[in-house]
Amino acid sequence: MDLHVPSEVLKARPHPVSQQLTNGNGVEFKFSPQLRAYFDKQTRAIWSRWAPEPRPCFTPSLLADIRAYYDFLAARGGQIDCYGEELPIEYAVFASASPGVFNLGGDLDLFRQLIDMRDRQGLLRYGRACIDVLYRNYIGHELPITTISLVQGECLGGGFEAALSGDVLVAERSARFGFPEIIFNLFPGMGAYSFLERRLGQRGTEQLITSGKIYSAEEMAALGVVDLVAEDGGGEAEVAALIRRRARSRNGLAALAAVRRRVHRIEFSELLDVVQIWVDSALRLNPRDLKLMQRLVSRQNGLNEPHQIH
Repeated sequence: MDLHVPSEVLKARPHPVSQQLTNGNGVEFKFSPQLRAYFDKQTRAIWSRWAPEPRPCFTPSLLADIRAYYDFLAARGGQIDCYGEELPIEYAVFASASPGVFNLGGDLDLFRQLIDMRDRQGLLRYGRACIDVLYRNYIGHELPITTISLVQGECLGGGFEAALSGDVLVAERSARFGFPEIIFNLFPGMGAYSFLERRLGQRGTEQLITSGKIYSAEEMAALGVVDLVAEDGGGEAEVAALIRRRARSRNGLAALAAVRRRVHRIEFSELLDVVQIWVDSALRLNPRDLKLMQRLVSRQNGLNEPHQIH
């Protein structure tokens, strides 16, 4: 079956607006009001931050912006023009620009609408768009870089899946993780099982997904899901310190991450098969399940304030 990403994702995105920063330490790229990236000359790290509207979740427009950013990385071949100097990207960090929220996951309001319309192809297109961007981060954009997830705040559902797609997961102490999908009789279908099973095994993965529990950063670290816990407000500094500690062995550690991906390989076809199971399951939800899903939509809306990146 030939699956395509949503039409919003296929629309051509303009080249990002770049701005050399006056302190001489980096360059900033604006992809849209909800996604910006910043290359730090000292650490050779490119940071992307999202601020999705109207809800802090993976809307089709945010997925389109992330895809444009990833296309930009691929087109640059892992190099950034910084004040006329071509510098290598050694780390790609993604984080949120929305205070208190990393990402609340899938666009539940869109899910509910598509389920109501019995639009199987629409659900498949959305799921495919999600795993497209997660998989590209998982494989390190096919570049010799290390990907880092920095979680600050609520990290739920698809947001948790996105965080798991990085090589290293750093979380601030007050960050909270969980998969609420089981509450409305569904499961996280965009990579959760695949990513977690390589870390926790079958039993641990299924316990975490079916519990519906919200976990602290320290609990996730104890399970081996979070790699490093930072103090609140210290996430950026902790990532910078991590990069400095790894400086002498960066090449070997990046190669080791590539070995880990090979030994515990996740194929795109595996993620796509799971998405199709997720779609079939979503179309079997009953009115009570959809009512519970709507409550979580209200929660997503309630957590969202205007968070555009200025």
